Amino acid sequence: MNERILDFFTKDALEAARANNTYRTLRHISSPEASHVTIAGKDTVLLASNSYLDLANVPELKQAMADAVLEWGTGSGGARLTTGNKTPHDELEEFIAKFKGEEAAIAFNTGYMANVGTISALCGKNDFIFSDELNHASIIDGIRLSRAKCFVYKHNDMADLERAIGAAKAEFCAREKLAENAVSNFRGLIVTDAVFSMDGDLANLPKLLRIARARDCLLMIDEAHATGVLGRTGRGLAEHYNCEHADVTVGTLSKAVAAEGGFVAGSKQLIEFLKNKSRSFIFTTAMAPAVAAAALHNLQFIDAHPERVQQLRDNVKFFCDTLRLHGLQVPQTESAIIPIIIGDEAKALRISETLQNEGVLIPAIRYPTVAKGQARLRASLMATHTKEELEFAAAKIAEII
Repeated sequence: MNERILDFFTKDALEAARANNTYRTLRHISSPEASHVTIAGKDTVLLASNSYLDLANVPELKQAMADAVLEWGTGSGGARLTTGNKTPHDELEEFIAKFKGEEAAIAFNTGYMANVGTISALCGKNDFIFSDELNHASIIDGIRLSRAKCFVYKHNDMADLERAIGAAKAEFCAREKLAENAVSNFRGLIVTDAVFSMDGDLANLPKLLRIARARDCLLMIDEAHATGVLGRTGRGLAEHYNCEHADVTVGTLSKAVAAEGGFVAGSKQLIEFLKNKSRSFIFTTAMAPAVAAAALHNLQFIDAHPERVQQLRDNVKFFCDTLRLHGLQVPQTESAIIPIIIGDEAKALRISETLQNEGVLIPAIRYPTVAKGQARLRASLMATHTKEELEFAAAKIAEII
């Protein structure tokens, strides 16, 4: 190994991260993902999981995946367009479409690949993308790969989105030497998280739909933290608002669904387009059929047990109310994410480490995931947390802060 050259690439960045309290390390958990986990031999209440419905340890779902491994083996053997496409993939996509109320769906290996592959397939260097300033990194990376002109609008600010679209259309007319408002060939994509992962707030889908329709743009939402969480039966943002769906709905199978993979749901034409143009779908080995089967069974479980979604909602309200009773300011949230703003990165780290020693795992989220000076504890709840666990955790958080 050429250590001198390796140092040239890496050493300064690592030293700066340590100095700025942004250095990251892996935490070893020696038990399955659940409302309680074991860390260094200590039983710990987990307030840091995206497995919002706590499905990873439901006995019937574990057995279904084990049976699928025995039937389909441990891998797929190829890309979906060569030899990798198996019955579980097709059945999963058919059920995703049904669950989301769309014509069709396509599964990706991860939610990250779904965002990157969809945005870079839909848009090119002559197109315009309008992105919320707090969108997830996978959306940002998809925009970069597309080479489209990106206008970032202020978080959840519909007036600023309108301003950005107007500016893009003016730029388009100037570029194409068209009269003002002669934009019949203008191609714009509005893209936003449905639930913003660090703040837990929601995109305003009805307003976004009105703007997209009025300004001739496609609308894409990423429901990574909405599927299984929002709406009476966990179907997501459109069910929550009781409104029309976005043109493109992206989601993940690794959070509330507690499996692996991502998906896009929409019209048949959209899905056929992605099968032919999305590089992160075409040029990768398919997810293992057993994983696809597990995701299907878990989604079917959510479909059959809407009370699990309601229990999660009840837990979030109870926890937020309890934190407020202890004097902490937390926002009203309809998602499963509760941010507790600390500000200073070093202080947030100390609080998180002390809480873990006291039996509560709630991570410190720091720059660059959030803005400098906006470090926070990010609590995320499960449907299976008990009131006693949430009371204990809220009291500990307030005491240590």
